[in-house]
Amino acid sequence: MERLEHLGLNGIKVYQDDELYTFTSDSILLSKFAGAKKNEDVADFCAGSGIVGFNHYALNNQSIKNLTFFEMQTPMFNLINKSIKENELQNICTAINTKLQDIDASFNERFSLILCNPPYMKVQSGEINHIDNIAVCTSEVCLTLSELCLSFKKCLKFGGRVCLVHRADRLVEVLCELKKNNIEPKRLQLVASKNKQPY
Repeated sequence: MERLEHLGLNGIKVYQDDELYTFTSDSILLSKFAGAKKNEDVADFCAGSGIVGFNHYALNNQSIKNLTFFEMQTPMFNLINKSIKENELQNICTAINTKLQDIDASFNERFSLILCNPPYMKVQSGEINHIDNIAVCTSEVCLTLSELCLSFKKCLKFGGRVCLVHRADRLVEVLCELKKNNIEPKRLQLVASKNKQPY
């Protein structure tokens, strides 16, 4: 069932659909972790319903010049467009329905900040959700970590930043892939739910 989620920040609302992947607390934490600079050109990779980008905008609306959402699943892309219209952000926000591997060359070296809550489970991990549209969001069935970091490198402007959330048990792998693509890790925050290991 589709519903409109009020974020409680500057009147921003985000459409969700219970039959699709719905956002969790890690998306909110990521949007808060990423600071904003003046005239920021922001991308939300693996955007889902757009929660990371919209919440980041709600927190930093005076600093963000443009916000572009990239989402490969058409139903999720449609939710983003509904939220853009609901919040009357057509002059600032754009949604692109594409795989990150297929991002148009016009976005090369474009963004000063890329936000990303990517698929984080390896395909062979045995933890893949059997609902296809949710598996795409949580497991590397359509996008590997290596492909993700290559997309960062392609779209990030010189001096730009990437902020992403990932699993603690893949931390070394994430850092190595970032370094391989000339992205220098600078800041790290470990997060754990109560009585559980950090992730």
